[in-house]
Amino acid sequence: MSRSIPIELVSASGAATPRDTLARPLRDLRISVIDRCNFRCPYCMPEDQYAQDYEFLSKDQRLRFEEIERLAHAFVALGVRKLRLTGGEPLLRRDLPHLIEQLARIPGVEDIAMTTNAVLLPKFAQALRDAGLHRLTVSLDTLDAETFRQMSGGRGEVAEVLDGIAAAERAGFSKIKLNCVVMRGVNDGQVVDLVERFRGTGHIVRFIEYMDVGTVNQWRGESVVSSAELIARIGARWPLESLQPNYRGEVAERYRFSDGAGEVGFISSVSQPFCGDCSRARLSADGKLYTCLFARTGHDLRAPLRAGANDAELAGLIAARWTQRTDRYSEQRAELRARGEQKHVEMFAVGG
Repeated sequence: MSRSIPIELVSASGAATPRDTLARPLRDLRISVIDRCNFRCPYCMPEDQYAQDYEFLSKDQRLRFEEIERLAHAFVALGVRKLRLTGGEPLLRRDLPHLIEQLARIPGVEDIAMTTNAVLLPKFAQALRDAGLHRLTVSLDTLDAETFRQMSGGRGEVAEVLDGIAAAERAGFSKIKLNCVVMRGVNDGQVVDLVERFRGTGHIVRFIEYMDVGTVNQWRGESVVSSAELIARIGARWPLESLQPNYRGEVAERYRFSDGAGEVGFISSVSQPFCGDCSRARLSADGKLYTCLFARTGHDLRAPLRAGANDAELAGLIAARWTQRTDRYSEQRAELRARGEQKHVEMFAVGG
């Protein structure tokens, strides 16, 4: 049963809309429901580090659905309006549509989205839609079958992802976002093909600069293909026009095709950091609050939750952590890496 945080308790604490040390509000929560994945993408969970016998979180270590719901209530009481379910691969979490039903009933939630590799969407897309999921983001780094196998760590086929997208369309998901991490010398020569495939479909391809998330992906700056380079390359084929953000803090720069065939997006965390408007918090599958994708440590919420903390106390813990937030790693990347401060939480633990 849903448990709401009394508004008067939150208001009395002065934390109804907490802001961090850089005056950034808390508006978005990304919830990792599981740390496991059926792919082994080299920029996230490389096979040599996460082989078949790797010990991921046990069932008892992961937050239960009712615990996720209680924490989501606390975040919403503090101003969060958008929830995104991530992993690992979130569809590996049993009965995920039931969690979506629970989250969709929380007053104040305006948007529930999910990021997935789409392989399991043929089985779950309709149930997700019926449960109240609003939007889907699908990870798709290339349409080339051989390159896709390489970038999924030999665990996936591009045809499976395309089947998943088709299933999502049949279930009523429109304007799906398709995220492509671009790595020089790996898939950068295939970005135009990806754009061509989805132009005019209503879906939005978004190109993401390869980032130094986590500690095991062997990130090198020379592997980054800047958004500016991609914009020029795509714009030479199909003229582009810049669009205004849909909302403050939107991570992707938006462009539309001049011929009216839709839009394309670019996420430029390396070349054009956007820390200044970041309003996102991340909740890991084991209940840790991370205030940045590049954070080194998280703040444990599972322990006080299981120890009996009430709703107002949970909201207070979250607000206290957020108001101390100083994170702006992307803006300080060069300086911090030069000092050897390169240890971050792995991306699969907190979602993208």
